[in-house]
Amino acid sequence: MKSPQAPLVSVRGLAIRLGPHDVLRNVDLDIAAGEIVTIVGPNGSGKSTLLRAIIGAIEPRAGTVTLRPGVRLGYVPQKLQIDPTLPINVARFLNLPTRRPAADIAEALHTAGLPDLQKRPMSALSGGQFQRVLLARALLEKPDLLLLDEPTQGLDQQGSAAFYQQIEEVRARLGCAILMVSHELHVVMSASDRVICLNGHVCCHGTPEVVASAPEYRALFGTGTKGALALYRHTHDHGHDHDHPQPDHHHEDHAI
Repeated sequence: MKSPQAPLVSVRGLAIRLGPHDVLRNVDLDIAAGEIVTIVGPNGSGKSTLLRAIIGAIEPRAGTVTLRPGVRLGYVPQKLQIDPTLPINVARFLNLPTRRPAADIAEALHTAGLPDLQKRPMSALSGGQFQRVLLARALLEKPDLLLLDEPTQGLDQQGSAAFYQQIEEVRARLGCAILMVSHELHVVMSASDRVICLNGHVCCHGTPEVVASAPEYRALFGTGTKGALALYRHTHDHGHDHDHPQPDHHHEDHAI
């Protein structure tokens, strides 16, 4: 009988203190190959801190973060400020700090949903396009695990829905696992295999349906429409013009 593969990432007893504050305590988490896991939680619950600990940007006060040997990570930060006066186009940005083969850049942009934008100035990108360039940058690492920290912050609902769908397509095309922080409690991808509710510790976790009905989740976010966990249901029989997106009438929101 074939033994199961080790998780891509295994977090055990993670505790992190930032200044005088204990941001995370006793966090356990496994991410398996190919799955999509979404982390939700109130402001200040440690969501971004958890991602930064996994990529090695923060040293834990206690506990361990163990990566499967050879695992490649791709990371899309919550915010990245670029001086609008800096004369840099998309291709040049993606070649920093290490020059990449042109074919790899073209493939990453295509997978991120931005073909033919290599010569576009970074300062001329819309919010959604900018996020997709950051996604392309992460994809250049050919990641086994893609980590996204609130990737739709600042996008409108239509832009958020399009970006979430792009993430589903990335997983389908590359087979990578995805760990994503969402600030939109009422919009979690139907493709999420698991949802983790975080508030300094793991309050509850499971399928979106399980988490939405958990008392711990409802205690934090309530049971109304805004607090309920909703799933985007959509089909894939329509195209996307990412420079001039059109309203998408092929999905409905279903609050649980």
